[in-house]
Amino acid sequence: MDFLQFESTFRYKAKVSGYSEENIIFCLKYAKPLVEKNFPVIFNTSNLAALVGYKTQYLKRAALYTNFFYRSFTIKKANGKLRALKEPLPSLKEIQVWILQNILYNPNVPISKYAKAYIKKRNLLDNVKYHRSKEKVLTLDISNFFGSIERKSIENIFRKIGYSSNISNLLSKLCCCDNSLPQGAPTSPILSNIYLFDFDNFISKYCVTKNIRYTRYADDLAFSGNFDEEILIEIVDEKLKTLNLFLNKEKIKVMKSNQKQIITGILVNDVLQIPKSDRQLIRQEVYYIKKFGLLDHLKRTKNERSNYIPHLLGKINFALSINPKDKEMLRYKEYIQNMIVTNK
Repeated sequence: MDFLQFESTFRYKAKVSGYSEENIIFCLKYAKPLVEKNFPVIFNTSNLAALVGYKTQYLKRAALYTNFFYRSFTIKKANGKLRALKEPLPSLKEIQVWILQNILYNPNVPISKYAKAYIKKRNLLDNVKYHRSKEKVLTLDISNFFGSIERKSIENIFRKIGYSSNISNLLSKLCCCDNSLPQGAPTSPILSNIYLFDFDNFISKYCVTKNIRYTRYADDLAFSGNFDEEILIEIVDEKLKTLNLFLNKEKIKVMKSNQKQIITGILVNDVLQIPKSDRQLIRQEVYYIKKFGLLDHLKRTKNERSNYIPHLLGKINFALSINPKDKEMLRYKEYIQNMIVTNK
């Protein structure tokens, strides 16, 4: 719908509802930039409630008492430590998905081309392919990434899109928990990318002048080339602090060409592939399955994982997604797939 169509429909409904001409002009002035950029027009809470298919009172409760609308739990990370997650209840999650699809996925919402996570047609391979065969690789990690992005900053994102103060406040509360982005909400990843748009552009402009390659995969920052890492770390650290974000100093890694250069779990020295340790684990699992048979192998290793084979196949497929010509992994994939067909 273009703005002329919107104006015609709105004027008719507004006059029927008894709006004054002054109020109609005020509403149309607010709506015009939203309509022209293909954003849904949201005037008030009841308007948003109608759009998302929930009662106004429900939206108000979800915005005021956010903790009651989330389920908290932990998962084990690759390093053995626990990651705390907050998953919205199905009803709130449905509202967040609506916000995601109708507002945040709009192409008029700016996201840097250097951000490689949580974006359609960008993936882990896009994050590492630019860093292959470089003299030096530097990786940095942002501490408590989602939890450090405050609700007020999210409110400002919706304000910049063009929403009123009240609606921006409401949308931010529907997307946040404990006054920050919850790790587990569908809106958090894309909002984090939007929040770091200016940061990504600032850092990338500096890197271009120094012939440094830069990409960011969520809270993981990667740089490659020939550069002074101390100067670069200081610049990144200072810029992050302006956003109330901080580097995890324990995770700073400088890797030269004669060392293993690993970015987001992928080896980038010459041929892109998973690290040798990960390859060895897959190789070992396939070897023991062939030697003892699947059931005996699971019994010997006391492995009670119900989805063991799909999980192993997933690790093999991940390796092939990084290097599709990996002959060893192609053999393992063929063997596992044949085993699945045989055991059906």
